[in-house]
Amino acid sequence: MAEPIPPITLPPITDPAIEGQWLQQSLQHWLDTEFLPEPANEKIANRAREIYVRQRLEGENDLGSLVIAIVTEMRSFNFKESFYGEFAVANAVSDLILDSLGIDRCCGN
Repeated sequence: MAEPIPPITLPPITDPAIEGQWLQQSLQHWLDTEFLPEPANEKIANRAREIYVRQRLEGENDLGSLVIAIVTEMRSFNFKESFYGEFAVANAVSDLILDSLGIDRCCGN
């Protein structure tokens, strides 16, 4: 039987403004390069930043829980003018964070 993937715990947030800015810029860059740059990408990245920073300030350090929070709260975002949806955004945030921590996200490692 396969072993469960252990949780990934982020270090406590030290500078919410810098961490939020990094996430917003990184996510917008990802959104703009994955398909096409579009005005909605800035709004999406800003909303994801708001959710992420608030969750972190409330003490959430578990990456899986952060992803679920982003999916849940992005459901109310209007994605009509975008190629993306809440799952793509949350997964991109997770990938960006894993990359920033130097964690290989390929093949469950």
